[in-house]
Amino acid sequence: MSGPTTRTRATMSDVAAAAGVSLKTVSRVVNQDGYVSAETLATVQEAIQRLGFRRNEFARQLRQGTTATIGLIMEDVADPFYSVLTRAVEDVALAHNYLLLSASSNEDASRSRQIVESFSSRGADGIILAPAQGTDPAFLAAEIAAGCSIVFVDRIVPGIEADTVLADNAGGSCEGVTHLIAHGHRRIAFFGDDASVFTAGERLSGYRLALADAGIAFDDDLVMLAAPTRDDLEGGIDRILDLEDPPTAIFAGNNRWSVRLLRHLKSRGEIATRGFVGFDDFELSDVLEPGVTVIAQDPATMGQLSADLLLRRVGGDRRAFEQVRLSPRLVVRGSGELPGPHA
Repeated sequence: MSGPTTRTRATMSDVAAAAGVSLKTVSRVVNQDGYVSAETLATVQEAIQRLGFRRNEFARQLRQGTTATIGLIMEDVADPFYSVLTRAVEDVALAHNYLLLSASSNEDASRSRQIVESFSSRGADGIILAPAQGTDPAFLAAEIAAGCSIVFVDRIVPGIEADTVLADNAGGSCEGVTHLIAHGHRRIAFFGDDASVFTAGERLSGYRLALADAGIAFDDDLVMLAAPTRDDLEGGIDRILDLEDPPTAIFAGNNRWSVRLLRHLKSRGEIATRGFVGFDDFELSDVLEPGVTVIAQDPATMGQLSADLLLRRVGGDRRAFEQVRLSPRLVVRGSGELPGPHA
């Protein structure tokens, strides 16, 4: 039994032969460069359509010194925050006739480095990077010195000057915790990502600032910092929830922590017994009972701005580097308004 037939795409030489014209004439039609009579134009276009010819954009771009390709490296494309950001970057890229390559670092610095090197070796004109924890600044500095334009999104790498798009993590966290305090809570637990993650540190700072502003002493027993995807978190969560003086409210440092905590609270039969505010919105948060109050970021705008900044750099802009901080917004849905003992 024979295998599938491999079809070879038509070339400009095939079009020239079918139209009975020179290769140079076909090139003029395809690239819209130079005069071709209306009759010849129609003949060549008919041959192009009949043969299914497509211009080799990659070869053309290489001749022009560009691949018209940009890369995006994020923590995890499965994270709703990054999936929305990716779509926004993709929309900007396509609008400017750029192809987007995207990959997940899985919060692994060595994997992130491998992806950066892979994108660079394939001629990507620039990279949008959400740096993994432990990223080597010297490596990125060498990439930038070699001509790779890099824009940081969501996080920074200390010591590296580059365009950056961030959320006001500390301000958003402070607002969420202040909201819980305003509804009568003084014992507020904080669950955040690993302490080495840039956003986790900023959000913990906002939590502490809100407590200090309200004259509430910081209690380390109410804080848990760990990657929310770990399998061994239940014991640590229960330790905090079952303190002799337990928390009456919870602040979750990201959307994955929110989902993890809500599932655990449901298993304990405590889904609506504590005030709850999460940093980052997430799907179905508005249909739970009560709805989940969140500090909502704008990943679409973050993606769009980071892509705009990168394409500006790729285009030769040499203005001073920008750091853009977007203010998240409080979305009230019910869980963050459950009254505490001091209401």
